[in-house]
Parts: sequence; structure tokens; C-alpha cells
Amino acid sequence: MRYVFHPEALTEYSEAVQYYLTQRTEVAQAFINAVEEAIYKIREFPTRYAVIDEDVRRCMTRKFPYGILYTLEQDYILIMAVMHSNREPGYWKNRRSM
Repeated sequence: MRYVFHPEALTEYSEAVQYYLTQRTEVAQAFINAVEEAIYKIREFPTRYAVIDEDVRRCMTRKFPYGILYTLEQDYILIMAVMHSNREPGYWKNRRSM
């Protein structure tokens, strides 16, 4: 199944990569790999992960404190947030539509 990033989720992802680039290139690449691995798992088994709010599910990344929040749309997976676990819960709720 294909996936699409909500524009604000893509911004979050990019900003996190930029932050990790300030640490070390290897750390940034490890973060990218962790997010891509989580997205791969979501695509393989989209209903596997817990529903955290209405129809929004969350898959946590390995080794980094980030969750991929997504919904199952008619023909695709909508990634609504690439959320750091210390962010205020629910900040993404206004992203229901693109």
C-alpha cells in the first residue's frame, strides 16, 4: 500500500533529520533508517498497531523516541505525524484533512 505524508508531518521529519545532522551524520542516517523501517512495517501490516485516537494508529521507531502516527485511507496510508514522544499529546489532531 502506498503512503503519503501530511505536509506538517513531512516538515517534522525533515526538522528531526536536520537536528540529528547537527549531532553526527551517522546518527541522522540511523534516524532515517528507523523511520523508514517503521513505515515499511506499517505498510506490511497496517492494522497491527494500536489505535490511539479514533482511527489514528501509532508505530514507534526503534532506538529513537519517535512515533509514526497514521490513518488508513481508502487507497493509501496517511502519515499524520512524526512525533517525538515528549511532544504535547494531541497537537496533531488538526491534521485530519490534507
